[in-house]
Amino acid sequence: MPGLLLDTLRGTNARQRPVWLMRQAGRYLPEYRELRAKKGGFLALVYDPEAAAEITLQPLRRFGFDGAILFSDILIVPYAMGQNLEFLAGEGPRMSPRLADAALSGLEQAPERLEPIYRTVELVRAALAPEQTLLGFAGSPWTIATYMVAGEGSRDQHETRAYAYRDPGAFQQIIDAIVATTVDYLEGQAKAGAEAVQLFDSWAGSLAPAEFERWVIAPNAEIVRQLRARCPGLPIIGFPKGAGEKLPAYARETGVDALGLDETIDPVWAARTLPENLPVQGNLDPLLILAGTDEMERQAVRVLDAFAGRPHVFNLGHGIGQFTPIEHVERLLKVVRGWERQA
Repeated sequence: MPGLLLDTLRGTNARQRPVWLMRQAGRYLPEYRELRAKKGGFLALVYDPEAAAEITLQPLRRFGFDGAILFSDILIVPYAMGQNLEFLAGEGPRMSPRLADAALSGLEQAPERLEPIYRTVELVRAALAPEQTLLGFAGSPWTIATYMVAGEGSRDQHETRAYAYRDPGAFQQIIDAIVATTVDYLEGQAKAGAEAVQLFDSWAGSLAPAEFERWVIAPNAEIVRQLRARCPGLPIIGFPKGAGEKLPAYARETGVDALGLDETIDPVWAARTLPENLPVQGNLDPLLILAGTDEMERQAVRVLDAFAGRPHVFNLGHGIGQFTPIEHVERLLKVVRGWERQA
């Protein structure tokens, strides 16, 4: 029987709100830090299905969230496309060869690198209660391409944006290849037990409107189209961080089933402007939960009240910070779970 989260993503406007938090499985939890100390580096954890499943389940045991989000990383897709991937302490991910310097055709596909992730999904689904929803995910093509071209993350994606302007044909080939692998990957997650998926476009806000249309909306629409044909009924959440006023166009043109909102979006504006009855997710500022003050409670209620007229999944506007105190999470959950939509 579907739980509150899955029902909401399918369009039910329930009296209470399901809740999960982006990056809910991670460094703010002492049990995660303990396991990582035993197991080693981040990528080693991702590729140990038993450990990754345990990490995915840890926040549900502690907080009873309505959904589990797969413990993995968005860069598994380019890793499966043949780029090398490593995580350097204090520096973040590095990919090689950089596509700013090497041809896409030179990469040797490695789809076997996706198999351990599917095993993690199977283990988590087997451990969850029927009413708890398992969320899979992937990075959206634009965001993945920024790492593939530059070899690392950057503040403004300068190198990738310039590449796309300079040689749009070559960049389109990169985007198309990411789309193909992403659809296969998400289908694999769904077959393994994921009941909904989220597309993370972390760097969508760096693009001008025309480029946003081409490199964010168009490829995400193609993923939605193909995935819907392969996995009918699978809810797809789109999360184009930083999209701002381009959100209504993204919602209409991609066809996502639900829209994730970052913390810069006014929930009152979103409730008034986005397509009617479209489920939304978000969007409390993660720094409010880090602070844990009365203002956190006030702003959480403001978000809940703003979206009372449509299906709403309560979440943060981005990932929970690693220094967030456990008691602040508990305080927030008490607010969310104590709220009810008035008939």
